[in-house]
Amino acid sequence: MMAGDNKATGKTKTEKFQFGPWTLNATQSHILKSEGPERERFDSQLELPQFPEMVFANNVLRLEHMGGFGIEFNTLDALKMVDAHHDHLKVAVSQAWQEARADSEHIKDVIKPFDWTYTTEYKGTVFGKDDAQIKVSDTSERIDMEKLMVKEKIMFYADTLLFEDELADNGTSILNVKIRVMPTSFFILMRLFLRVDNVMVRINDTRLYHEAENNYILREFSSRDDQIKNIKAPLHALTQPNEVQKYLTVRKEVSQKLEFPILSTDSNSLPQQT
Repeated sequence: MMAGDNKATGKTKTEKFQFGPWTLNATQSHILKSEGPERERFDSQLELPQFPEMVFANNVLRLEHMGGFGIEFNTLDALKMVDAHHDHLKVAVSQAWQEARADSEHIKDVIKPFDWTYTTEYKGTVFGKDDAQIKVSDTSERIDMEKLMVKEKIMFYADTLLFEDELADNGTSILNVKIRVMPTSFFILMRLFLRVDNVMVRINDTRLYHEAENNYILREFSSRDDQIKNIKAPLHALTQPNEVQKYLTVRKEVSQKLEFPILSTDSNSLPQQT
């Protein structure tokens, strides 16, 4: 029914898992180097004057259907959605951040305003062939979170870090994506956790859920934040995303259905066990 394997090449490790017609790949690799092809690719495609301290250029979670379509989560596309032209959080720590980076050989136009918190509303990158494209549309259907809380056997699990920055010791900005696969479904959570010490906390969550018998994935995005002075939470909760999120104000919610293209054969369902 399903099979998994690990492949490691140098400092790059790829975990592969087969879920019916889906091939899942979770790749973990090294931090982006200061020079080389990877760096050139990021420099050429991003307008950001400075990247996060830890950028995992080749880390990716990719789900590809045998029909040639799917969705992946990668660092470059996530950073493309960071505002490269406006500083949305003009506070004292912005100056501290700039001073801490002043000696970086790659810093350019350090006084140029941009979102130095690296806030992104990235929801994943949908891909497909010309005749096999996923249709994305708004929906009122919701992920059944109660069903997800029912304990099931975990067939496959991966936690992939895309980027992280400590904001010059003034907090943290971290983006990672996790997947867990159950016998007949999979669930993905991509989370941006941002904390600017003594200023604010923000959590951007993207959840995706697919049941094998359905020809679609449900995707829900939410953005929550508040100034720390307004968060009625225990002090220790401010560093714990799962704890502090329930105290934050919901600023934005988007619910979507990712419908699969109709294929010539019914390859959207799981094969029968033998």
